[in-house]
Amino acid sequence: MPCFNMHNHGKKELVDFNIAKEANGTGKKFVKNFTTLVDGTLEIHFQWLGKGTNSIPVRGVYGPLISAISVTSNFKSCTGGGNNLSVGAIVGIVVGSVSVAIFILVILLWFCFKKKSQDDELSGLELQTGFFTLRQIKAATNNFDLANKIGEGGFGPVYKGELPDGSLIAVKQLSAKSKQGNREFVNEIGMISALNHPNLVKLFGCCSERNQLLLIYEYMENNSLARALFGPEKDRLKLDWETRRKICLGIARGLAYLHEESRLKIVHRDIKATNVLLDKDLNAKISDFGLAKLDEEENTHISTRIAGTVGYMAPEYAMRGYLTDKADVYSFGIVTLEIVTGMSNANYRPKEEFVYLLDWAYVLQEQGNLLELVDPQLNLNYSKAEALQMLNLSLICTNPSPTLRPAMSAVVSMLSGSIPVRVPFAKPATSKEEDIRFRTFEKWPHDAQS
Repeated sequence: MPCFNMHNHGKKELVDFNIAKEANGTGKKFVKNFTTLVDGTLEIHFQWLGKGTNSIPVRGVYGPLISAISVTSNFKSCTGGGNNLSVGAIVGIVVGSVSVAIFILVILLWFCFKKKSQDDELSGLELQTGFFTLRQIKAATNNFDLANKIGEGGFGPVYKGELPDGSLIAVKQLSAKSKQGNREFVNEIGMISALNHPNLVKLFGCCSERNQLLLIYEYMENNSLARALFGPEKDRLKLDWETRRKICLGIARGLAYLHEESRLKIVHRDIKATNVLLDKDLNAKISDFGLAKLDEEENTHISTRIAGTVGYMAPEYAMRGYLTDKADVYSFGIVTLEIVTGMSNANYRPKEEFVYLLDWAYVLQEQGNLLELVDPQLNLNYSKAEALQMLNLSLICTNPSPTLRPAMSAVVSMLSGSIPVRVPFAKPATSKEEDIRFRTFEKWPHDAQS
């Protein structure tokens, strides 16, 4: 009988294998077991070595025959009563999977709805301004390069940019951490797009794209009044007396327009030195209308969520949420005091017993020494009569009673010299009737700013 080499799945398992000898004759069953790794196909073949007879087969003997192959796995099947998942487990898996899918779908729908709602709000506004693409703004700001960052507003960072025609712009970018959010963004667009006055910052347009919310304003070369007065030493401007009067009058005219002259009667709610910007000629322009409220004529006042900056908020608004245009008058009085003194109301404490700058001003007014407040940087190069006029005006505007504060149109007339500035009368606080100006500061932490 012939001899063979036997290969099992490419591996030589038997050498010079004589089947007849191993089976002790022909026509007999012979079983041999092998272990191998397969990937679904079992391959076995014999290689004849040229040994043994190769005569013609007789009587049905045709040589070796491989038959009755059986393959048995050497691992335990997962089937079995103990390993089957229970009906409850299967139901739990199905319900959990469906719940996760529904949750993901709801989140996606919410984002789509939020985006559509924001777009609808913007498209619903009858803007007198244009829309910019994100590509245009990135090109103008060099992809929001930090070298072009010029400030940080209530919404987020502000960048300087340049349009292809050479126009300079200021881009206000809504921060993801902003507490105001989209509502105030849309509010600011709607408010300021309807306004047009030399003492209000001009809005060129907006951009709402790829979750970016941007406002595009005219660029103010001299940044904010706060930086000019009490910013870092290198950023401060030497403002002479006439310039300070011009700035004060510009703010008053801008507020008079908002309160009395524009089609929409608006309460700004956040008048402060950082929200007054200065152009290349040091003209004052009011900015940041995100917290502004419409002063509806049928309402004598608006009870509203308190928002603003400590040190500038009128006491009746800070304590009770009672908002009228007289809240802006109070804030204007604080800013006027800062312009004359060159000091920040919230951050200046001349002595431990005084709460803030306005407190010190009332004490000096009672002593007849108001001129001690004038900024020493002026080096006596100012009109004492005009300085006294502006200081008295600041105290009139910050009267604890809103009804005793003048309208902004009257303030403009006082600063223009059309009507005289009366000497303020400050009612001293009694032990039973504490001055609410001080209680305002007790209620609000000094570092709480919007």
